[in-house]
Amino acid sequence: MLNNKLIKYTSRLPFHSPWFIIILFSVLGLIGILNHSMWRDELNPWLIIRDSQSLGDLIANIRYEGHPLLWYFSLEILRKIVDNPIIMQIFHLAITVASVTLFCLYSPFNYQQKFLFSFGFFPFYEYLLISRNYAFSMLFVFAFCTIFASRKITYIYLAILLGLLANSSAYGLLVSFPLSLTLLAEFCFDNEHRQQYFSQSQKYDLFLSIIIIIVSFIVCIYIITPPTDSYLHGGLNNGWLTKLDIRHLLRSINRIFGAYLLIIPQHKKWLDLIICAAIALLIVILTSIKLSKKPVALFFYIIGNSVIFAFTYFRFIGMPRHFGHFYLVLIAALWLESYYQESLIILTKFSVRPNSIIFIHKWHHIALMLILYVQFFGGIYSFSRDLVIPFSAGRETAQYVQKAGLANEFIVASRDANMAPLSGYLNRKLYYPEIKKMGSFTLFKSGRQDVEQTEILSQINSLLKNQDELKKILLILNRKLNINRNDLKIVPIKDFQRGWVDTERYYLYWVDEA
Repeated sequence: MLNNKLIKYTSRLPFHSPWFIIILFSVLGLIGILNHSMWRDELNPWLIIRDSQSLGDLIANIRYEGHPLLWYFSLEILRKIVDNPIIMQIFHLAITVASVTLFCLYSPFNYQQKFLFSFGFFPFYEYLLISRNYAFSMLFVFAFCTIFASRKITYIYLAILLGLLANSSAYGLLVSFPLSLTLLAEFCFDNEHRQQYFSQSQKYDLFLSIIIIIVSFIVCIYIITPPTDSYLHGGLNNGWLTKLDIRHLLRSINRIFGAYLLIIPQHKKWLDLIICAAIALLIVILTSIKLSKKPVALFFYIIGNSVIFAFTYFRFIGMPRHFGHFYLVLIAALWLESYYQESLIILTKFSVRPNSIIFIHKWHHIALMLILYVQFFGGIYSFSRDLVIPFSAGRETAQYVQKAGLANEFIVASRDANMAPLSGYLNRKLYYPEIKKMGSFTLFKSGRQDVEQTEILSQINSLLKNQDELKKILLILNRKLNINRNDLKIVPIKDFQRGWVDTERYYLYWVDEA
């Protein structure tokens, strides 16, 4: 009796409330994101917004990025409020906090699972500290799951969320499409749901919802389709894979393993590839069998994984921010499962014994808890590492340039794609040898060409000779200068090598005529 009272009292303590998770996440998130040193992939979109000359110019520039409009238009609004990229970080924090809030308050997971998920690798690091459009995926997927029951009366709210999800990122589109197919499949094959919907919905609700989704998909596909003069095609410069490649197939399967357990096996080691792929497939099979009593949730899980996997294999192998959408599909499928009564249609068709399902549920729970714990420790480690080791040396370099009174000097900076942090934090344009003019953001298109250090010094020499007002130039490189010229006097100033991204460590030099 005393033990029961103690348990009852403990359950009322603040730290056992979902709001404890939300508040703790928000406080730590604010500390983490203000400490985070942004890198090129975060600041390049901000620079596109800052330095595009018109709306048409902005949209034209975005098309080289391989991303839809939503993130960029959000930044455009934010910049009108505060012309400082820190507002982008605060906005990104708000997106992630909103996502975690929806998850903690409305998802069917227990308290322990909510806590582990919230401080896992993707919510607590990848989609929190690194301010990019991928955090929208988590927000809109969780919002979709939260209001999923509204489909019995109207599809418009879900259609709007699917449209926003599709226009948040290419991977958002890859999740939005299976969710749309899931709604369509349920509508077509569930007579009871269809009759209930028609008895409560407005006359044009279905038609309007379909239009919203179709138009959203068309806009997204148009924007992410790169212009003909883009030579990186939004970062996808390897083309389509149209043949069977067993090693690449295993690598693609292992993106699921990486999304769940945060380990990417070395692609040169066959044994690692095979073992990790087998574990990933085992988890997928366990989850599929677990969802077999909820056909709609199972349908989404299978289609969602299949669409992302197909893109991973045929087009782009991806990074954690990309294949993390496998993890979102898993969480969303388990969330959507809670909306349905159990159905034995699939089990009866395959003559599966009830005892076998109980056994599968047990092992699926073990696998899910393993995933959540791995995600949790990965999140704590990555978040803590970012507090100690700057993600990029860009902010520290920019702070030095400002404190040393060098911010107004003529600055030649190379490689241009790695100089977005400096242009963003200094709030000015720099001279880029790759395009032979002043610039800030980088578009990989005709007119831009990577240059060697010899060409950089040659352009500096021309600048000093042709512009009388230039007495010396501040040269900033992301690689140590390893050559010299007899007609130039080059004096090292300082270097900044504390950064997790090895291509964003900076070396500063004074250059003038010898």
